[in-house]
Amino acid sequence: MTTTHPHPVIAAAPGLRDRRSNALREGWLIAGRDLLHWVREPWGLVFGLAFNLMLILMFGFLFGGAIEVPGGGDYISYLLPGMFALAMLFGLEGTMTAMAEDAKRGITDRFRSLPISSTSVALGRAIADLANSVLGLAVLMVGGLLIGWRPTTGPAEIALGVLLLLWLRFSLLWLGIFLGLRFRGAGATTAVQVLVWPIGFLSTVFVSAETMPGWLGVIASWNPVSATATAARELFGNPTGVTSGWLAEHAVLAASVWPLAITLVFLPLAATAYRRLRR
Repeated sequence: MTTTHPHPVIAAAPGLRDRRSNALREGWLIAGRDLLHWVREPWGLVFGLAFNLMLILMFGFLFGGAIEVPGGGDYISYLLPGMFALAMLFGLEGTMTAMAEDAKRGITDRFRSLPISSTSVALGRAIADLANSVLGLAVLMVGGLLIGWRPTTGPAEIALGVLLLLWLRFSLLWLGIFLGLRFRGAGATTAVQVLVWPIGFLSTVFVSAETMPGWLGVIASWNPVSATATAARELFGNPTGVTSGWLAEHAVLAASVWPLAITLVFLPLAATAYRRLRR
């Protein structure tokens, strides 16, 4: 008579799907911490929105009467989608500053000491900042409606325009997280401001590239912010200020590819910078 010995049960290691699920759940928890901080101290968000609204009013009404849009059209209708894209760029500074402060004060190290995924902290910051951007974009769009801006296309085109704006913001989140983890000195924020302002103004946010000197217009046209601004104008049914060239026919494609390229470069760099943090 033979005795059959049952095979020992070997516990399977957590699979890739389980690890991703855990990282997402942990990221949501950390995002909740960041959102709660904004609820308790909302002034950064409030002043940021006020600054963007001030720019809209200043350029729309103070300088707008002197600016002509190539191809015709109302300047307010041209300006607002560009300002939406600029607001997505300006969010870079807030992301970078928040990550740098958490790292400098040791909060990031506390997270690293917990048994959580190494991507959870950056993912939580990305979720929270994207939620912040959704709220800020909604406020700016309502403000635009109050001063005369109107989208003239259907719900699908408007929704795609909003998604492309948030897609740009999502890609810049990873750039901000990377910079916040790598540069934590007192001058880091100033350095980012020096970086952000030329990129924002050397674009088609305020004026068309066709009104600029040839070489400067080429640089402005290939700016990722310009691609998103032009695509948003096209999808909202507003004047694009572009009458010829590659961007006139492929603005939506450019606004899709630029953020993808930024994400593919800076998401891995942000993850590497997080793993290399010194305790």
